[in-house]
Amino acid sequence: MRKLFLLVFIFGFCSTIQAQKYSKEVLDSMLVIVQTTKQKLAKPKYIKVMAVGDIMMGTDFPNKTYLPPKGKGPFDDVNSILTQADILFGNLEGTLTDEGENAKRCSDPSKCYSFRSPEYFGKYLEETGFDVMSIANNHIGDFGAIGIKNTSKTLEKHNIAYAGVFAQPSTIFEKDGITYGFCAFAPNKDCVKIHNLTNAKKIVTELKQKVDIVIVSFHGGAEGLKHTHVPRKTERFYGEDRGNVYRFAHTMIDAGADIILGHGPHVSRAFEVYKNKFIAYSLGNFCTYSRFSLGGIKGYAPIAEIEINTQGDFIKGKLHSAKQIDEIYPFMDEKKGALKAIKQLTEEDFPESKIIFEEDGSFMQQKE
Repeated sequence: MRKLFLLVFIFGFCSTIQAQKYSKEVLDSMLVIVQTTKQKLAKPKYIKVMAVGDIMMGTDFPNKTYLPPKGKGPFDDVNSILTQADILFGNLEGTLTDEGENAKRCSDPSKCYSFRSPEYFGKYLEETGFDVMSIANNHIGDFGAIGIKNTSKTLEKHNIAYAGVFAQPSTIFEKDGITYGFCAFAPNKDCVKIHNLTNAKKIVTELKQKVDIVIVSFHGGAEGLKHTHVPRKTERFYGEDRGNVYRFAHTMIDAGADIILGHGPHVSRAFEVYKNKFIAYSLGNFCTYSRFSLGGIKGYAPIAEIEINTQGDFIKGKLHSAKQIDEIYPFMDEKKGALKAIKQLTEEDFPESKIIFEEDGSFMQQKE
C-alpha cells in the first residue's frame, strides 16, 4: 500500500508540475524527493552475497607450462551457481600483470611460488560476474610495484572493485540501488595490516557512515591441514604473526561491518554468526591452477551463499560444494566434501552460533 501511494505521488507530481508554475528552488527540492523515492523503491529487500576463496587462474612464471591450455574458462563448471549472486566476491591470490620481475629471492625459480597471471585473464572474472575482490594477501607483491599497479588497472578495466593495498585500503561501489563499502586486510608487507585494529576500525567506521552494507575481507591464520580450527588467539606460521582472526572479525563487526570473509589458510574453516552478522573464517582454495597443493580438505572449493537484509543482518545461507584437482578448474562435488567439513568445523568451533546445516547445503541460525 505504501509503495502504491509513493508511485501515485511520483506520477501525480510529474503531471502537476506541467499544470502549475513553481520557483526553481521548489522544483529542485521536489525533484530530489522524487529521485530519492525512486531509489528507495528500486532497492531489493534481500541481497544474495556469494563468496569464494583463493583465485589464481594460472601463472606464466617461472614459465608458461603453468598456464592452462586455451579453450576452457576457469569458472565454466561452476558458473551456474556463481551467476546467481547479487554480489560476488573472491580473493585474487596473485597478480594480473604482463610486466614485472620476480620480487622474491629464489635460487631455484621452479620452487619459487610467485604468481603472475596474464592481464587478459581479467576477462574471466568479469564474464563470471565478480563484483569485488581482495588483493590483500602474500602474493600481491610477487612482481613488485608494477605488479600491484597493473593488477589494479586490470580490475578497474573489467569493472571490478578491489581493496587491500596501501594505495587502495577501501572502496565504495553501488549495485541495484545498494551502496557497498569494502576493505581488506592481511599481515603482509604490501597490504593494509590485519594487526592494526585501531586503523581497521577507523576504516570500517568511516565506510559505515557512507554506505548501506560494509564487507570486510581478511587474509589471515596459519596454513594447512593442521590448522582447520579457529583457535581464538594469535596464530603464527613459519615465525610470522598471521593475526588473531577471531578477535579481528568480532572487532570489525563491533565497528560496523556486516559481513566478514576470510581466506589464507588454504583450507576451509568454520562459519559463525555474531550479532546477526555472518563470518566465514576461511573459504580455502577456489580456483588455483597447478601450483597449489590440493590434497584432502585443501581441494575443497566452497561457495558460500549468504542472504542478508538491507541492514546487513544474516537471514539464511547455502553452502555449494565444489572441489579442485591439480590442473583442473573447480567443478561441483556430488559428495559435498566442503559442506561436510564446514558443518563439522562450525559445530565444533562455534556451537554458540547454533547454525543448522541441511543436507542440501542450506543453513540458518537456530533461534531461541
